[in-house]
Amino acid sequence: MRKGRIGAARVALFVGFTLAVPGSVSAQQGAPEQPSIMVDEGPAVAPRQTPQPPQSPPQQPPAKPARARAQMPALEPDPGLDAADQLAPSQIVQPMPGAVSTPGRTGAGAAAVVAQTAPAAKPAAAKPSAPPTRLVVACSGPFGRDSSHLKLAMTYETKNLDFGEVEASGGRAVASILYPKDPKRRLEVWWSNPTNRKDTYLIVINGRSTWTGPGGLRLGLSLAEVEKLNGKPFKLSGFNKDGVAAVSSWDGGKLAALDGNCKAGVSARADAKAAADALAALPADHEYTSADPAMRAVNPAISEILIGY
Repeated sequence: MRKGRIGAARVALFVGFTLAVPGSVSAQQGAPEQPSIMVDEGPAVAPRQTPQPPQSPPQQPPAKPARARAQMPALEPDPGLDAADQLAPSQIVQPMPGAVSTPGRTGAGAAAVVAQTAPAAKPAAAKPSAPPTRLVVACSGPFGRDSSHLKLAMTYETKNLDFGEVEASGGRAVASILYPKDPKRRLEVWWSNPTNRKDTYLIVINGRSTWTGPGGLRLGLSLAEVEKLNGKPFKLSGFNKDGVAAVSSWDGGKLAALDGNCKAGVSARADAKAAADALAALPADHEYTSADPAMRAVNPAISEILIGY
């Protein structure tokens, strides 16, 4: 069907071309033959001259088809085709296709090219783990029975650890000290084998330290608050000359059985405003319950926590 359409268009172009050319072959056929001129010179008769063909005018160069398009007669519709299948002359000229973008440089293609050509990213260097932000003592890990100075250094970094003398009842001892220059983060770890600095013997939370011991024990808690952690009242001695009383028994409470099989000991200091006679009524050689009204009256608070094995 398409081939037939193009043939009809070529016929139309040819008709327009012949109509536009001035001077045709028929004009050459209508030119009259010119007679020869005879000269009378006596009895001799001049030979008849061979007639010369008339000179036809020079032909004009054919007009360009682009200029003759305006004079083309309208094509007759082909009765054998539907109206939708008729092809106008202007439809013969095909438009130039639009520019084609370079493949693989836009959209998903570009992303694929970049992914293939981009250099592989170097893996980030492993950063040393930061020291734990929560200051909690558990009876395991760096504070377990089998811990050591080296384990503390690996957990809290060497720069935060020291080894030296600490105060002890009746003298001085040597221990590993975490954050020795920061009173709020200071913690002492004593060793059963101080020479090799290993095997935990005692962990001491005192002064202004903010460490939390096993079971939630913290410095500054009142007797009532410690009773809540223990789940029941506990027993403690009376006050010594420094106004300090020590827990003698948790009386089967929660603080008596801690995870990791460590033991927690607590000292409580009487309020600085407590009357001297009230403290004298609670001597250190007697044992009292934490719920005793006389003990509550001097308002003692936790001043030292000991975790041992």
